Amino acid sequence: MEFEIEKVLPNGLGRVGTIKTAHGEIKTPAFMAVGTRGYVRFISPQELHMLGAQAMLSNGYHLRRQAPEIAKAGGLANISAAFWAGAEATAEHAAREARNDGPERRVAQEAAGYLPGSESWQGPTLTDSGGFQVMSLGSGLGKVVSMEKERHVTNTAHKERLAHVSEDGVSFIDPFDGQPDFIGPEESMQIQCQIGADIHMAFDELTSLADTYEYNIEAMARTERWAERSLREHIKHRDDLGYRQNLYGVLQGGRWEDLRRQTAQTLGKMNVDGIEFDGFGLGGAFLKEDLGEILRWCNEELPMNKPRHLLGLSHPDDILIGAEMGADTFDCVAPMREARHGKIYTREGNINLRKYSDAGEPLDHDCDCATCKAGWTRGSLRALWRSGDIEKKAKYYNLASIHNLRFIVRLTEEIRVAMLEGCFDAYKHDFLTKYYTNADLC
Repeated sequence: MEFEIEKVLPNGLGRVGTIKTAHGEIKTPAFMAVGTRGYVRFISPQELHMLGAQAMLSNGYHLRRQAPEIAKAGGLANISAAFWAGAEATAEHAAREARNDGPERRVAQEAAGYLPGSESWQGPTLTDSGGFQVMSLGSGLGKVVSMEKERHVTNTAHKERLAHVSEDGVSFIDPFDGQPDFIGPEESMQIQCQIGADIHMAFDELTSLADTYEYNIEAMARTERWAERSLREHIKHRDDLGYRQNLYGVLQGGRWEDLRRQTAQTLGKMNVDGIEFDGFGLGGAFLKEDLGEILRWCNEELPMNKPRHLLGLSHPDDILIGAEMGADTFDCVAPMREARHGKIYTREGNINLRKYSDAGEPLDHDCDCATCKAGWTRGSLRALWRSGDIEKKAKYYNLASIHNLRFIVRLTEEIRVAMLEGCFDAYKHDFLTKYYTNADLC
């Protein structure tokens, strides 16, 4: 993997660049579509390309059972239609889908023809380690958006947790089949190297806002030890599928400046037999209003010549602040998930389709997505969404998901242009002023 920086903002952190992988280039800043199980729900790979998506992020935890078969197929970018058709037919996979989305949504997807595997995503891919998933099973993890709410955050009682951390890794009970399981740094690397994404994440321990400073010190030190083990194991398998797979170290440290700077320095210099991390993941639980400062602390310490991925955020203010403070790529399932629940993104703030039963106006007056170009209005899209017909509802999921994902992808495209043209500050001010005047911030 190569990372070329084309321009840096005057603050010395934000930048425009290009990440070159075995399966293509990513022009940064960029938003990655989330395809948890190797496909983006309700959007075909062709539609992903058409709406400007440059890369797809999948989940090591959710794909761990299928990893050996994915390796046989040549990796995540080469998964065959036959493989996914078979995987979807299994009782276990069907049960997982039903629990996650409800049987109606599952049937709707089938009826619309958007089963995974009709095509495969051929572009760059990234997998996360699964650390968030196994930790969140029983630790009360999550982000809060204000200090007032933080006072009410508590962790699940230890005896009630489904996940338990040790120096070896995380032991947990799989919520789908009730069986005990275990993932540590070595297991995570083996799984991810079988899945074969272009970029992987080191295994880390995610703390919660309810955890103390003292526990964050302990967890951060463990994450750093896991990072070294991840790097050592990854080196053994990174070329197994015939192309170079790359590894990002993941920064934790909560909301404390000394911990964030310390771990950035440690991971930035970490190497095993002369081999270092190829980039870095910026993670952790923190207050929304602290995002800019936390990114500044981390990115002032990290090597300038390596890419950085901000995990799990997609609101426009988060992406604008992230890009300004040195994050290169982003991911979050929210654009598609919120679309399925009737929330539509517009330049003047989010709208809820429940309020637009007879509206003939466009979803967004300034949108170039395929849904808007085809003439779908707020009222006509709402009619599909509220319909009891599963095929119509499936059509809605497709159209609304395309619109919301294009909205966020286009935002990163415009940020890139604004940075290159030297007008980022003005673009940021104008966008946020217009968007958050009436935005639904839920």
